[in-house]
Order: sequence, then C-alpha cells, then structure tokens
Amino acid sequence: MAAPTLTTFRWAPWWVLLQVALWPAPGIAEGVLTLGALVAIFMLLKQRFRGGGRLLTAEAWALSTAMFLAYWLPQLFSTWDAVNLPRTMREVVVDLRYLPFLWLVAMAVADPRGRRLTFGGIGVIILLWLADGLVQAATGWSLGGASHADRLSGIFGDSNLKLGLVMASLSPFALVLAARRFGVLGWAMVAAGLVIVVLLAGARASWLTLALSLLFTGVWVMGVKRALLVVALGSVVLVGTATLLSDRMGQRVERTQAALSGDAEGVDFALSGRLPIWRTAWAMAQDNWLTGVGSRGFRDAYGDYAEADDPWMQGEWEGAFHAHQLVLELLSETGVIGLLLWLVAAAMVLRAWRWAGPEARMASRCRPWRWPSRCFRSTPTWPSIRPSGAVWPCCWPRCAWAAWGRPSTSATRKRWRTRPGKPKRPARSGRVSRSEVRRVGGA
Repeated sequence: MAAPTLTTFRWAPWWVLLQVALWPAPGIAEGVLTLGALVAIFMLLKQRFRGGGRLLTAEAWALSTAMFLAYWLPQLFSTWDAVNLPRTMREVVVDLRYLPFLWLVAMAVADPRGRRLTFGGIGVIILLWLADGLVQAATGWSLGGASHADRLSGIFGDSNLKLGLVMASLSPFALVLAARRFGVLGWAMVAAGLVIVVLLAGARASWLTLALSLLFTGVWVMGVKRALLVVALGSVVLVGTATLLSDRMGQRVERTQAALSGDAEGVDFALSGRLPIWRTAWAMAQDNWLTGVGSRGFRDAYGDYAEADDPWMQGEWEGAFHAHQLVLELLSETGVIGLLLWLVAAAMVLRAWRWAGPEARMASRCRPWRWPSRCFRSTPTWPSIRPSGAVWPCCWPRCAWAAWGRPSTSATRKRWRTRPGKPKRPARSGRVSRSEVRRVGGA
C-alpha cells in the first residue's frame, strides 16, 4: 500500500505568528495557544477519518511528542513527593495543551511556504519589537507605555520586564532574516540595535545569550575570523558608549564588576542577591533528589530550607518564587529525573539535526546554535522557563527548527546506511555558496 501523501494546514503558520505577536499580552496569548491546540486536535482527527493525506510526517510527530514528554513527565513524577500537590497536579493537567500545539507548529513548518511564513514572520515581529525598544530608549515611551525606572521595558510594559530575555532568545530569527535580505550590512545594523536594546533592558543573562547568538550567526554570515573581530569590537564600542550615556547601564556595569572583588559579598551583590536563593535551591535538591519538591513548589518549600538570616525571608519577603538558574530549578522542583529527561530532549534535538537531510540542515544551519544559549539563563522568559511554568510558548520555535531538520523519508535514511542496523553520518560536502544558502533557506 502506498504511503499517504503529506498535506498542509494553510492557516497553521498564521496561527503560530498570532500567538507570538500576542506574547506582550500573556492572558490573550495563552488563550490563542489553547485554541490552537484544540484546532490541531480537530484537524488531525478530521484528516485521520477522511483518509488521504497526512498533516504530519511520522518523524515530526514522534520528535515533537518525545520532546513534550521529556518536559511533561518530570512534572508528573514530581507529584510523588510534592509539597503543594494541588498546584502541581493543576500544572500537570494544564500543560497537556502544549502537546497538540507543538503538533500545530510542526504543521506550520511542514512545507516551504509554511517555513517562509513562520520563520520570516517571527523575524519581522522581533524587528518591530526592536524598533519599539529603540524608540523607548530615545524618548522614554513605547507601545508598552513609559519605560521602567530601572531598565527598558519595551512592548511588554513596565509590569512584565522580559524584553531583554525575549529579544536575545529570538534574535537569530531577526538576524538571519536581515542577513538574507540585506547581506552583512543588514545583519550588522540589526545586531547593533539588538545590543543597544538588550543592554538597556538590563537582564545580564540575556547579554550572554545575545553574545552567543551574534557570534554564531556572524560566523554563518561572515566566517569565523571576521565574525570574531566584528562581534568583539562592536560589543566593546557599544557597551562603552551605552555606559557613558546611560546611568542605568553604568549601574549595571558597576554591579557586574563587583564580582571581581573575589569575596562572597561582592559576588552576591553582582548577582543581585541570588546566592542565598541558590543555596536554598541546592538544599531542596539534596533533600528531594529523585523527584524534587514538585512543580510550582519552590515558593512553598523555600521557607523550610532557607537559612535563618536569608534576606529573602526578612521583612515583607516570603521567599523566592524560583531558583533563578535553570539546572537548580530542574533539580529542586523535578529532581534528578527531571534533569535527565531534559538532557534527553536536548540530545534528541541535536540528533535530529545531525541526521537530517542536506537541504533541511542547510535551511536550519544557524538555528541549533540557539539551544546552548538556553543553558546560560538565570531568569525565566515569559511567562516562565522553569519546569513548572509555561515553557513551551518560548521553546516551540526551537521545536519547529528541530522538526524541520528531521530525517523526513525512509529513502533519505537508507542513503545514510552502509549496512542494516548501523547508521552512518553523511559525508560533509564542500563549502556551500552564500547564494545557495539563501536559496535553500527561503524554500
């Protein structure tokens, strides 16, 4: 029997882009995500009972489902010894909606038209948010209102200070789009704007994230030597200028320099008082090493593990809401099981990209480099990056890249095998021209 052909859901890319565009309004974005999950289930069931074509390849379905399970199963296992069982169970049930939404994302990038709309559309959204952030840096106002007293807030508003983390996290979309449209000059202009906005947005974890993004996309655009030179010199000039012209930037640099003092007080000051939080998170992880204290249980368990002189338990403070460091968040809330499953998810993404066909690998060449930057996060992206929060609205772009970089046909897999049961990586061909990169990437 012939395999069913692959069909497309033409509205899937637009639904995905709508959900991204609404990130500054978390409640509405969550509603769009939930409706998208229901639409994905309906479309898959409809196509299943009607017969004919498929909306998802078996590989895309398997990869997206496995990645979701690597995120969701730690939450389920953490209910075993959760300090706040009702809250943890609610998270387990509510987060099930992310699986069908991941299927919708995979539908969105299933064909060349969908990939152009999805990846290019996200790049356009980031460029619009970048322009809004630059206007706020110059005038103090943006579409999100007046700037926060301590940092740029941009389109997200002064009550949701996630501008720097979101812009740094999704910067490769805008950088690659600019490079393909306007070459090196376009990449450099967007990179300069991103550096200004992310620096003034204040989240220092996003500084390192953006640095990695600039470095890897720069290598793709200009080559290793030129990229290192441009990123290094450009960063020094922009950071120096921002420090001289912005009091807020100067305070951030001064706080960061306190880490060079070598003593615990200086390091804690540079980290904005996070050392006590990390010590408490480590104590939780040691005492609940297998399954953690439960998703969303960090805030409830904090008082039981905090030291007597913990500054976050003084006055009106009732402890920290999360560990402010990804590995400690995983260990404290979901234990060793959660950390291992997240590592499995990262390994699956890398394996999918390594074993993808040449066309898929060329089209997604810059995109797997975004994954290492996630490891340097110390604070959550909207609405959260911790294992108990709504992580998938921030991670699904990477899932889309992984789904596009998958082995898509049995014929492709057969070409990689030298003998049954022993796959062999494809041999690397010669250097591909820039025109070929743009041609394949726009497909």
